[in-house]
Amino acid sequence: MSKAFPMTTASTQRMLAASFAGVAVAFLLTGCVNTRTTTTSLADTSSGKGNEIVTESDETNRQRRARLRMELASGYFEHGQTTVALDEIKQALVADPNYADAYNLRGLVYMRLEDAGLAEDSFRRAIAINPRDPNIRHNYGWLLCQQNRFGDAAQQFTEALAVPSYNDRAKTLMTQGVCELKAGLRPQAERSLMQAYEIDAGNPVVGFNLASVLAQRDEWQRAQFYIRRVNNSPSASAETLWLGIKIERKLNNREAIAQLGGQLQRRFPQSREASAYERGNFND
Repeated sequence: MSKAFPMTTASTQRMLAASFAGVAVAFLLTGCVNTRTTTTSLADTSSGKGNEIVTESDETNRQRRARLRMELASGYFEHGQTTVALDEIKQALVADPNYADAYNLRGLVYMRLEDAGLAEDSFRRAIAINPRDPNIRHNYGWLLCQQNRFGDAAQQFTEALAVPSYNDRAKTLMTQGVCELKAGLRPQAERSLMQAYEIDAGNPVVGFNLASVLAQRDEWQRAQFYIRRVNNSPSASAETLWLGIKIERKLNNREAIAQLGGQLQRRFPQSREASAYERGNFND
């Protein structure tokens, strides 16, 4: 091991875990949860349509009103206008009380408002209406993970991944990996993240998290491979550059440290990471 990186294994793991959690959570609450709205509603299941997708020509007037309200709600949510989004969701549910997507988005709204009880109630209602929707399962699983209910979260991720038509498997595998790491299950976390990477190698958050897990396992060369791919892309951030610096220090690559440090100071001069780099505080 290089003397240029005099951190103990325990302190290294604490440092990387904190960095890992910050980036992972930020991503999961913005880019990973699914706020899509569709014309699907199970309000007509009693008529024998079952889970058939409802197209615009099949919609009743109230279903159309609900869908339009949901489109507005999604836009408001994505632009951070949470309470306005919630009001639109309420009106969508007045028009169509069996609109699973509306309950799903309501769950995300309450997660953002840090009301876990109402968020869970929303996701449970959505699942009761449409139990095979993998996006709802994914979002509910992430809520459960945040509450340290790791077994329940794993069940939701498993249900989501079991849907053959699910197109966002990499997203759920990544989230599952984050949750497993939070639970202290590092080998399982590495496996989940590796599966996510095989599906979506260009996802910088998957690459960052995989590098973080490998660094916590003291697999510095492998961690270097994944974090370099992220930092050589337009998606590099203060957090990814800082992790790269710490990994290169462990490998005693002074030239790489200087190059990454220069990028950090030039591109993110006001960041906490740049300040720590300037102070030489690599435990931060």
